Amino acid sequence: MQNTMDFPDLLRLIDERSGALRAVVAAAPSLDVQVPTCPGWTLFDLVKHLGGGDRFWAAIVGAGPADAPPAEATAARAALEVPREREALLAWLAASTQLLVSALREAGPESGCWTWWPASQSPQTAGGTARHRVQETAVHTYDAQLAGGASQPLPVEVALDGVEEFLFTVCATPSAWPHKPTAFDFHAAEGRSWRLTVDGNGARVTRIPADTAATDEDSGVVGASVHGTASELVLYLYDRIPAASLHVDGDAGLLDLLRAWEPEEK
Repeated sequence: MQNTMDFPDLLRLIDERSGALRAVVAAAPSLDVQVPTCPGWTLFDLVKHLGGGDRFWAAIVGAGPADAPPAEATAARAALEVPREREALLAWLAASTQLLVSALREAGPESGCWTWWPASQSPQTAGGTARHRVQETAVHTYDAQLAGGASQPLPVEVALDGVEEFLFTVCATPSAWPHKPTAFDFHAAEGRSWRLTVDGNGARVTRIPADTAATDEDSGVVGASVHGTASELVLYLYDRIPAASLHVDGDAGLLDLLRAWEPEEK
């Protein structure tokens, strides 16, 4: 059974993916290049969003346990001023990422903090925040690469952790599933699988051991099984690629219901 990625590796990957995004922006013909997967955004907007998020979460982690994000962090994000000259912008993003990484490192993985996912299966800790920020940074790096005309799959170690992180953080909830109970299996070609079960008690995620064969009981429980590389699964979950880009067994229409579902509480 796979384990969650170690905290130092999460910090390393936040830094690496931010560096990869900066490399794309540095080579782009213009900061005004449109980002197809973020309609209405340019590369400049993407950098501003990611760097602003880094600074926002650095302040949240530094504040420790709380019922809401620090007021000053929210105000600073709303009034964010970012340099428009390319080299200065890239330096600002690098500094923003280092603020986040430093705040996470100083806090340590078990330190509590506010998050927007209190009812999920992800912890409200610096470790949970680091895990999510890896994925935010990785997916936005993909966005930047796509805008530059040379998108690449997410690194395997990032993507394998990203499937579970998304399911744990975004999908898991105690809010009742408003349709017939079912389950969704997600199978990464690299050898890991997860099951998202949805019913009147909400949505919960379990890991499927690699040596566990499908049973007749599974065939009646699982409404749809999604197969692809880990990168494809993450990009699908973040709505960067359509379900048609993956192999789906079962009722593909259930995926539309899952996509449209807005739980009452998170």
